[in-house]
Amino acid sequence: MGDKMMEDAGFENRRSTRLWDVTALVNDEAGQGANVLEDSKVIAAEQSLAEAGEVLAAGGTVAFPTETVYGLGADARNTAAVEAIFAAKGRPSDNPLIVHIADMSQLDGLVTAVNETGRRLMEAFWPGPLTLVLPAAPGAVSPRVTAGLDTVAVRMPAHDIALRLIAAAGCPVAAPSANRSGRPSPTLAGHVGDDLAGRIDGIVDGGPTGVGVESTVVEAGDDGVVTVLRPGGITVEQLARHAEGGVRLDAALQNAGGDSEAKDMPAPRSPGMKYTHYAPRGALRVVSGSAPERVADRIQAELDAARARGEITGVLAFDEHLPFYRADCVLSLGSLTALETAAHRLYAALRRFDDSGVTFIMAESCPQEGLGAAVMNRLLKAAGQQVIYV
Repeated sequence: MGDKMMEDAGFENRRSTRLWDVTALVNDEAGQGANVLEDSKVIAAEQSLAEAGEVLAAGGTVAFPTETVYGLGADARNTAAVEAIFAAKGRPSDNPLIVHIADMSQLDGLVTAVNETGRRLMEAFWPGPLTLVLPAAPGAVSPRVTAGLDTVAVRMPAHDIALRLIAAAGCPVAAPSANRSGRPSPTLAGHVGDDLAGRIDGIVDGGPTGVGVESTVVEAGDDGVVTVLRPGGITVEQLARHAEGGVRLDAALQNAGGDSEAKDMPAPRSPGMKYTHYAPRGALRVVSGSAPERVADRIQAELDAARARGEITGVLAFDEHLPFYRADCVLSLGSLTALETAAHRLYAALRRFDDSGVTFIMAESCPQEGLGAAVMNRLLKAAGQQVIYV
């Protein structure tokens, strides 16, 4: 995982970080474990997963894959364990955490009620990239998980490794993304190591994640209205099919990374509502406009000026427009007709800019329909809401 694993060597709780390779279990699920050698790898991976579960149960911090990104898990009931998450990430203490469960029975004692709208959403999207903010049962989780709120955010991931790990731990698992706070979220175990090796107890390597952006976070109202607090892997259009009262966007989504950091803002009701996230080390700007040629001209002009200043330049664009650009590092988000590819590639691309030493990055915007809403939410927060309109 390279020298980056040794960043921040002064961290006072530095520890040895174990790596458990369980990719054989992912391959086995795909039906590839067909010989003695592969079978032995599966057995070893099962033992590794059991060990990781024991570490979680004992109050340790373990990173693991989900269908969205890698999460950094700890026993949601154990305040010391949860505080270790905040310490490892450098995460603001008023930012609540999502609690992951492996079985519907774990909701008992965790929340006080689930209304009919919430039940419909669970039936439609669990397991999956949907988080519901629900009334928390008193004392069910550490107050550090809820950030002092009377609600708790809960989801059931659609990833066999995650589900098996949570079951092995025997507890609800609080897990934000497994990266240093503000950095791009990790979609590979190597990304986790780059940010958190020496800060956490272990990493479960289950290969690359799927969706690539975090879960959608919603509140389900008694009136049937579903309020989106954070866009993600489940789209507004998908939610609308199960929301009798319709779907609305929380007002805080209008401040994706800009004024939302003001000190007088209320405590965020969901992860990702208040602070700038996902940022690469280089300066990032987004260019938006209805005419691709005008967008491309402005981006290239900004890149040329940056190069003249001695910057190392990068551009993040869609396949349809890649020939327009000249930069030190040109990365594709895929086609505008398949925004699920952009969701999958975004965080890895931001990290590739860092690996290439890029200091100035220009990015194209995309339509905010479907998964485009989640892509733009993350991109704008990574850019600190710095947008150029042409």
